[in-house]
Amino acid sequence: MNEHVQHIRAHRHRRGRRGSAVAMAAVAAGVVAAGVLAPTAAFAGGRPDSVQASLNALVKDDGLPAALASVKGRDGRTRNYTAGVGNLATRAKVPVDGQIRIGSNTKTFTAVVVLQLVAEGKIGLDTSVDTYLPGLLRGDGIDGRNITVRQLLQHTSGLPDYTDAPALSDFSTIQHRYFEPRELLDGALAQKAHFAPGTHWEYNNTNYLVAGLIIQKVTGRPLGEEITQRVIDRIGLRHTSFPTPGDMTIHEAHPEGYNQEADGSLHDYTEMDPSMAWAAGAIVSTNTDLNAFFTALLGGRLLPAAQLAEMRTTVPADELGPGIRYGLGLESKPLSCGGLAWGHGGTIPGFRSRDGVTDDGRAATITVTTIPGDVGAQHMADALDAALCR
Repeated sequence: MNEHVQHIRAHRHRRGRRGSAVAMAAVAAGVVAAGVLAPTAAFAGGRPDSVQASLNALVKDDGLPAALASVKGRDGRTRNYTAGVGNLATRAKVPVDGQIRIGSNTKTFTAVVVLQLVAEGKIGLDTSVDTYLPGLLRGDGIDGRNITVRQLLQHTSGLPDYTDAPALSDFSTIQHRYFEPRELLDGALAQKAHFAPGTHWEYNNTNYLVAGLIIQKVTGRPLGEEITQRVIDRIGLRHTSFPTPGDMTIHEAHPEGYNQEADGSLHDYTEMDPSMAWAAGAIVSTNTDLNAFFTALLGGRLLPAAQLAEMRTTVPADELGPGIRYGLGLESKPLSCGGLAWGHGGTIPGFRSRDGVTDDGRAATITVTTIPGDVGAQHMADALDAALCR
């Protein structure tokens, strides 16, 4: 989930639009002292690698505890990088390609499963939500008979965001709390619709909550099992998992993830119950696995051509940044060197990732271990562009 910047909105995907009492603001420079940068990629000919230099700057200039990157270049080689420290208390090194919480990148996994079910004739993109979940979406201006599956995946449904509900207003009080998906949905339905379906675009986590419920209704299986079988296991993502209920840990080597509290202190959110993000942001992965996922997706290994074409049919999503467009769980971003990067990106308390792959096989993912402010977020976007264009 990307730059979502208000309390539990940590896992929403709006680049730096709002501030947050639970630390979506920028971490003050100097949190990580000079001298702790830990590059894992050699500098060629005495000149700093541009990706490494970007990560070093995110730590030193933007005050982020750690930064990690995985880049597959034009030569087909993958290079991994780290900067900063993996644990502020112990000063431990950042694990190379350590596991991370990927936030809203989860939405692309969820969208892939929906589109696979479309290809199997079990879901219709332009069929109403009520066909699969009769009577579920009802509220002030909300009617599931008038909202299609496509509108969910493309964020044009007009549904209010469940992360705006009072129960999620202070993440520090629910860090270890388990939420059922229907409980989260109730928080959305207590609000008023934002606009009539199909008349506007607005990033919204409730869309993917409902998409996850449709997957479960159609398949009769838990969402996590469907994503695991249909995506994770299918393309061999060895370090990626959809947490089971009650699982609050990151199981492989990982950096700690932090959020800035109202008093300015950094709180460790590495251990948390990701059920509040569920189909919109719960997955744990690595930068290299994310590169592999988006490369496989764009390469046609997860969807038939017709469904991949639907996924890549985009509408303007200017609130995410200049030139960004949104398809069905997939973003396109213009590159400074020409062409587009396809990916998603994600934010969840403690972690933010930026990712993109190109049609000619380049891929890059950059992750930091706290949620930066507007300046740091732009620096991450610039670093991704530089990694893909170098």
